[in-house]
Amino acid sequence: MAVSAPLADRIRPTTLDEVVGQKHILGPGRALRKIIESGEIPNMVFYGPSGVGKSTVASIIAQSTDRYLVKLNGTTASTADIKEAVSKTGTFEGLNGVLLYLDEIQYFNKKQQQTLLECMENGSVTLIASTTENPYFYVYNAVLSRSTVFEFKPVEQEEVKKAVERAFSILSEEQGEAIELEEGVTEHIARACAGDVRKAMNAAELCVLSCRGEGKITLESAGELTQKSAMRYDKGGEEHYDILSAFQKSMRGSDPDAALHYLARLLEAGDLPSACRRLLVCACEDVGLAYPQIIPIVKAAVDAAMMVGLPEASIPLADAVVLVSTAPKSNSAHAAFSKAQEDLKKGKMGSVPRNLQNRHFDGAEVEKKGQFYQYPHNFPHHWVPQQYLPDALLGSVYYEYGDNKNEQSFRAYWDRIKNN
Repeated sequence: MAVSAPLADRIRPTTLDEVVGQKHILGPGRALRKIIESGEIPNMVFYGPSGVGKSTVASIIAQSTDRYLVKLNGTTASTADIKEAVSKTGTFEGLNGVLLYLDEIQYFNKKQQQTLLECMENGSVTLIASTTENPYFYVYNAVLSRSTVFEFKPVEQEEVKKAVERAFSILSEEQGEAIELEEGVTEHIARACAGDVRKAMNAAELCVLSCRGEGKITLESAGELTQKSAMRYDKGGEEHYDILSAFQKSMRGSDPDAALHYLARLLEAGDLPSACRRLLVCACEDVGLAYPQIIPIVKAAVDAAMMVGLPEASIPLADAVVLVSTAPKSNSAHAAFSKAQEDLKKGKMGSVPRNLQNRHFDGAEVEKKGQFYQYPHNFPHHWVPQQYLPDALLGSVYYEYGDNKNEQSFRAYWDRIKNN
């Protein structure tokens, strides 16, 4: 079956009703749909993962408003390309206006985005920019302030399944014969492609091409062609930080199932160092003094994971993740340090008390000579009252005992010693 374009392009929707997913902005009465139906198209930024309909919606907007569509990609386009698009204004082609669709705008530098800004300000073109990154971090404020931002989300699995079924139906028509599917194939593709419709279309087409002559597309072959398709992960992108954040917050929230899920996603993407780092941080920050023995335990698990490497690294890390997730929690030490750090940033510090200083002699200006340090081990219970904080911070309290059994036992001990 010779084709001129991938299936995803051959069956690209031409109306809003054919677009799968994005009901939160394209459903009846929703904001983006109302804007498109009005025919008055503002400058817009479409933000979301790949394969969820951003360029498709831009094409539909151009068709429905009879505007001349120019498509550019931020990875390859130049300032000259932008000016070329602007030159179409007022021509026969651009009589009803020019719609510039710029994919991956985050790759445009400041000068290129300033050129866009000039076009937006004089109204020579209508800009629809798309990005897979958070536009508030990667798009210049001047461009954002003149645009309306719409977030596109991964397409729901049921919606992807409908698109996959349609894909197999069209492929069957193109082949001129029925395509037999083993039970569960469409569901597997829809699930494995993680809300990316384009990826699901490509997977369906690959299944047909690879299984031609075998009589049936099996679940096993579909699994081989879609393995790791569900992984949306860019170590330098926002998804990277979202997964890491979810991983640590799940452990902090004592949910071992969620924590293991995010660990699996990190390791499947090969990001062993990030998983180890967050695991160690969580053991110290979130379990902390409630179970201080956890720190060397987790460190040992991390060392083992780094030593054996992937895939076996998952074994010690899974043990450590479950332990951190189910251990009692206390951030008392971390919170205490943060308070101390805040005072330091405010300039509250003062000189180290004389009894704690390292020098063992006094200058002529000191009236009362001597260090006067008292060695705690020379006193009962290895403790003696003396000043430790600088004069400027006397009375400051940073550490407050956590309500866990471990810290409360320490508190009872020192209350008994210090109050006698």
